[in-house]
Amino acid sequence: MSLSMPTLADATLTLEERVATLTMNRHDVRNALTGTALVDDIVATSNWVNHTDEVSVLVITGAGSAFSAGGNVKDMARRDGDFAGDAAEVAERYRRGIQRMPLALEAVEVPIIAAINGPAIGAGFDLSNMADLRIASRQAKFGETFLNLGIIPGDGGAWFMQRQIGYQRAFELTLSGRVIDAQEALAYGIVLEVVEPDALMTAAMAHAGRIAAQPPKATRLTKRLMKMAPDMELKAFLDVCAVFQGMSHNEPEHLEAVQQMLERMKK
Repeated sequence: MSLSMPTLADATLTLEERVATLTMNRHDVRNALTGTALVDDIVATSNWVNHTDEVSVLVITGAGSAFSAGGNVKDMARRDGDFAGDAAEVAERYRRGIQRMPLALEAVEVPIIAAINGPAIGAGFDLSNMADLRIASRQAKFGETFLNLGIIPGDGGAWFMQRQIGYQRAFELTLSGRVIDAQEALAYGIVLEVVEPDALMTAAMAHAGRIAAQPPKATRLTKRLMKMAPDMELKAFLDVCAVFQGMSHNEPEHLEAVQQMLERMKK
């Protein structure tokens, strides 16, 4: 089962050796997620990944100096675009706009790696937290800066970050609105690794390649288990594991992997 690659407006998409790379390409506005088509592009890519068997990993990064600046502050100042209208109109625009992004990314069946090339601010920080793994350039900065603007994390950031680093640290970062550098993000467990800027994509692709080399159907099932586990009781979770394991044992990729293991054991 495969879909043709979507046509994107503000991002580029490539597929090589089972790794899809989505590059946000609105560096003129620091890859802002409002006032651009980037949310549409992310949603379209998420749907394509889930319906394309040739994809085992999705890497998301940004072109230019920023990963993503989040919301367009100039539009906020003008009460324009996504921020126009009364309370009900803005709420509905959020539901039909940026909130489609966390729902789409949370439903992506393959591992997601964020290669964070520069500042990830506000909704851009939240976007990075929607990935499963985060690799950061030393030039990256992170800020849950919504309160600095008198607004709340309307894209689900308060849900994602505390699942990554715990309630207390997420609370402090969100309520202070302070911006941290890549090394502090590494210390908090926000990112897995910090590398020099020119080594970012090499490092991200190394992680992607290791995952993409695994049996693809079992990889998708394993990600589903990892996502389900925190919200399930153990007995119910083990029942799901049993079903998924029964499926895995009956896949050709399992027998191929076993044969490869036996061959390696002979050496």
